[in-house]
Amino acid sequence: MNKVQNNRAWFLILPMLLLVAFSAIIPLMTVVNYSVQDVFDPNTRFFTGTEWFVAMLNDPALQSALLRQFAFSFTILAIQVPLGIGIALLMPKQGWRASLVLILVTLPLLIPWNVVGSIWQIFTRGDIGLMGWGLRELGYGYNITRNPVDAWATIILMDVWHWTPLIALLCYSGLRSIPEAYYQAARIDRASRWAVFRYIQLPKLTNVLVIGVLLRFMHSFMIYAEPFVLTGGGPGSSTTFLSQSLAIMAIAQFDVGPSAAFSLIYFLIILLVCWVFYTAIMNLQKDKS
Repeated sequence: MNKVQNNRAWFLILPMLLLVAFSAIIPLMTVVNYSVQDVFDPNTRFFTGTEWFVAMLNDPALQSALLRQFAFSFTILAIQVPLGIGIALLMPKQGWRASLVLILVTLPLLIPWNVVGSIWQIFTRGDIGLMGWGLRELGYGYNITRNPVDAWATIILMDVWHWTPLIALLCYSGLRSIPEAYYQAARIDRASRWAVFRYIQLPKLTNVLVIGVLLRFMHSFMIYAEPFVLTGGGPGSSTTFLSQSLAIMAIAQFDVGPSAAFSLIYFLIILLVCWVFYTAIMNLQKDKS
């Protein structure tokens, strides 16, 4: 018997394909088109090939912003991943306390990004901010507008406060999925808390940690609103990250060609680093298994 194939099911995913094309593919192709042209006005443009890509890769300001971006992202991951795991391990497993703690932990994630920057800008002021006033009363000359170390520490602390709950919630969901039989077997063997974490909990958290690490790296590498509102990229350019450099180039200076090439390089860096993270974590999991 000849099997009749019904391809009408493809029409069910047609709206999704159109949405992806409209929201991602078409804008990406537009950026690619601009990245190889020198645009003077809507009717005047010249083909430049890879000229803008070479110029962006050799720009000292963008190289410095890239180094700051990597330093910030890796610092954030080094703090938030262990801290999120620790918070998840301390959270109650059931009962009304578990519900209450989940609500309290989730609260920072509900605050919009630009509002987070405004909150911490007020919080760190020396005249009305609790943190700024407290540090000055203790004798420390805290000032994020003049001291790059203070600005960096504040941005890192702000991001840790805002996004560590995401890692904690992901790890909490991973811990809740571990069958109770694993813990019963560990108690029978009189395994220590470290052994339970090392051989039972941590291997089961690998998948959610992959998601958490990738999400946090992508967001921290694209961070814009929070440091822009808090420090404006200063003092000087000490907290000017890639997203702010790109916004200045594309919006303030209206350099369409260079900003398009820069955005493609930006995208490829994020894609490459995420692939490295995913491959390394998956290979580590295979080696342990």
